[in-house]
Amino acid sequence: MTARRGIVAMAAIVIAALAVWWLWPDGGGASVSRMAAGPYQVALSVAGDGARTGDNTVDLEILTAQGDPAAPEKVIVAPAMPQMGHALPTATATATGPGHYRAAVNLPMPGQWEITVQLSGPQGSGSATFSVRAN
Repeated sequence: MTARRGIVAMAAIVIAALAVWWLWPDGGGASVSRMAAGPYQVALSVAGDGARTGDNTVDLEILTAQGDPAAPEKVIVAPAMPQMGHALPTATATATGPGHYRAAVNLPMPGQWEITVQLSGPQGSGSATFSVRAN
């Protein structure tokens, strides 16, 4: 009987540990993803506590391949949810400082979204697609 209690206790501990891990807050804040987009390096973050259903502010840091702030002439943000067949209108990002841009996007439902950033300017053109989860 004690071996059986030990197994039950161990199973309860494992289940409790998994529940705590799954439910533990992630510390808030937006996660930042960085990737190449043609001749540019782009970092994308969603302001606040990360992407959510409704209005979101997308912050972009755009650098040259050498790591200097870039100044593309056009920065377009295009959210889509391919698995549901949703493609939303694009938003033009505006410069907020050297190499920094901001755009507003509305994500109408929770789930996995793809945000494509399209850039064009003196260095050339490129695009990068970021995966963002909206709660």
